[in-house]
Amino acid sequence: MDKTGVLIVDSQLIAVQLFETIIRDSGRYELICSVSDPEQAYYRCSHDKVGLILMDVFAELGAAGLDIAARIKQDFPNIPIIILASDPEVSFIDRAREAGANSFWYKDIQSEPLLSVMDRTVGGESVFPIRTPEVQLGKVSSYHLTERELEVLRELVMGRTNEQIGKNLGISVETVRNHVANMFNKTGFSTRTELAVRARETGLVIPEPGKR
Repeated sequence: MDKTGVLIVDSQLIAVQLFETIIRDSGRYELICSVSDPEQAYYRCSHDKVGLILMDVFAELGAAGLDIAARIKQDFPNIPIIILASDPEVSFIDRAREAGANSFWYKDIQSEPLLSVMDRTVGGESVFPIRTPEVQLGKVSSYHLTERELEVLRELVMGRTNEQIGKNLGISVETVRNHVANMFNKTGFSTRTELAVRARETGLVIPEPGKR
């Protein structure tokens, strides 16, 4: 029985070593190669018999794995892709779906072993977490922030002013101020900088590479 060839796209050495061990010990998968640059993944799809891709959300040089995943799914729609993430960034799951990824797996918070997700994905299933991992932001759980507050928080992390946030989100400056004030009340933080820095440190909100 032929083994399924797996391509690993990840720049974290420890994670790569773990994935390679899982593949080697599985008896049903074989490693094609491990690369740190997502652009190389696209090349490999053209030149190797890739049966499954394990793609980190972010990789070397700030390249976005999700962007390359979308390109691969457009040109090689039959190659299943599992998106891997270390951070609980609130948009990752939706963005992975939009990119056409088949499944999604959190490295640090594992509700299901990776090998099981690989088997199910290769078998034609789509395996996604029900929700993002919960993190603590000051005094409040991330689950207690509204979707709009998280959108405003993302803009704060990008260093944008209230005027810029309002324009980007299509809301008034006063509404932006209200959302920021509500987040201050919930988290216990008193400055925009503290709120933004902590949101970034927890991995709750991560700016997309190349965006300003």
